[in-house]
Amino acid sequence: MKISLNGFGEAMATFEADSGVTAGMPVKMTGNGAVGACAAKDGFCGVAVSVRDGFAAVQLRGYAVLPYAGTTPAVGYQTLNAAGGGKVQVDGAGRSVLVTDVDTAAQICGIIL
Repeated sequence: MKISLNGFGEAMATFEADSGVTAGMPVKMTGNGAVGACAAKDGFCGVAVSVRDGFAAVQLRGYAVLPYAGTTPAVGYQTLNAAGGGKVQVDGAGRSVLVTDVDTAAQICGIIL
């Protein structure tokens, strides 16, 4: 991609992180002020940007790049949810996001949360 959307509308918050949360994965709320890794078909609230000492900085808005599984997302508004394993998937029961770019070779997509 010849342009950069990094930093666009970015909003982050710090949460307690359940074990299994790693940077770069979609996460879900698991309790008061806590996030955890998503299983397949889970709705995700954001993307863990960094994880340290039991806490995760979670991006809740803005441009993020995530790996996908299954059907290749199309550019435009798509409904995505977690695929498990730190990936997202196209699914009608998921969250509506704007897919801005797709790299089929790397199986990643850029989205605006």
